[in-house]
Amino acid sequence: MTSVVTRIPPSPTGRFHIGTARTALFNYLFARHAGGTIVFRSEDTDRTRSAKEHEDEIVAGLAWLGISWDSFSRQSEHTERYRELLEKIVGEGKAYISKEPGKEDPSTTVEVVRLRNPGTDITFTDLIRGDITFNTAELGDFVIARSMNDALYHFAVVADDMDSGVTHVIRGEDHISNTPRQILIQQALGAPRPAYAHLPLILDEKRAKLSKRSGTATSVVDYQDEGILPEALVNYLALLGWNPGDNREYFSLEELVEAFTLEKVQKSGAAWSREKLLSVNQHWMRALSDSDFLAHVRDIVSPSSNDGLTMSINSETLKKAVPMLKERAHTFSEAREMLSGELSCLFSVPEIDPSQLVKKELPDTPDMTKTALESLLEALKALPEGLSPEAVKEALMPLADAAEAKGKGGRGALLWPLRYALSGADRSPDPFTLVSILGVAESVSRVQKAIAILRG
Repeated sequence: MTSVVTRIPPSPTGRFHIGTARTALFNYLFARHAGGTIVFRSEDTDRTRSAKEHEDEIVAGLAWLGISWDSFSRQSEHTERYRELLEKIVGEGKAYISKEPGKEDPSTTVEVVRLRNPGTDITFTDLIRGDITFNTAELGDFVIARSMNDALYHFAVVADDMDSGVTHVIRGEDHISNTPRQILIQQALGAPRPAYAHLPLILDEKRAKLSKRSGTATSVVDYQDEGILPEALVNYLALLGWNPGDNREYFSLEELVEAFTLEKVQKSGAAWSREKLLSVNQHWMRALSDSDFLAHVRDIVSPSSNDGLTMSINSETLKKAVPMLKERAHTFSEAREMLSGELSCLFSVPEIDPSQLVKKELPDTPDMTKTALESLLEALKALPEGLSPEAVKEALMPLADAAEAKGKGGRGALLWPLRYALSGADRSPDPFTLVSILGVAESVSRVQKAIAILRG
């Protein structure tokens, strides 16, 4: 049985696109599932647009995702081989040199290489879509090289696939129309025909091909910078156009290799959902140990961040905040925003606005708020350090329940000023969580400060 060989053939003409990543992933999964090999080929035949920095971004992005390959080459390194093959088929009469007006300057004459097209029907079996037939007559004798030293994309692809022994071409459905040209070139070269599988396109919310115009980030690096985990992006990309045949949603890369088959790839377009991606990412964030989670937060919370947070953040406090961050953040960027916003009170003593202390309860007065905080202060002083939010709630809620029973503004008359005294913000975690993270001593200090402000 012939060993499976797939290829990852990005064109380094722009950022590392999500669609390119999904195609690379499916080639990787198929080959690794079959125990085959993967060829990485940088298709840099477009000399004006190809750039080393784009190639570097693609290579680094694939490595970040955990996608590997077994050999690496660039089409620009194969010029001599293309010339050799062009000379062969021209010599055999299967292609010819055509002198014709130049496209850019019709007053000049250029020599291009055209394939002699027999104009026959070509049928190939797509492993996802079944048999597809094209009549090639309308293609005419199409150009396969600008000159004997400048092969065009279609010829270079076929030559490289032949020389690399590629057995399966797995690519986006927008390449279906390229297939008849490439089969004609295969026939001229005497190359074996690989199996084809054309993947459904990734569509935006309007069912159009995913692009920046839809307002969706399309670069893998954008998601990496946002704090999406590679495990999550791989997991989500695999589910765009493929399903395991059961209800599973979460897969590691190793589990995907085990489960992946082309038979379970769908024909219709795959709809991109940011909401689903964030849900998958949150799952993988929560799966991290607290120390690993903290390492990712620290990678983002650095002196180079624009949020003003630095590595001087008290690590013990940050460690206590991890369960809350896991519960609420969908990305590490979002976690960073929480730390610099509603959770900033964990790392610095807030400024207190006296009017805000009584803001939430209309029947309240500064004196009532002061009395409420004084009763809470005594209860806080009696607490041991290291309590969970649930234990803090169990200790303090009876005071709030008693206030409600007496009709003194309800529970909020106590809990709101406590939360504001601890956080100095309209939006913050509940006061029980704040006491648990800040610790009893710091909580007592902040409540004492609020009482002093109310006393004037």
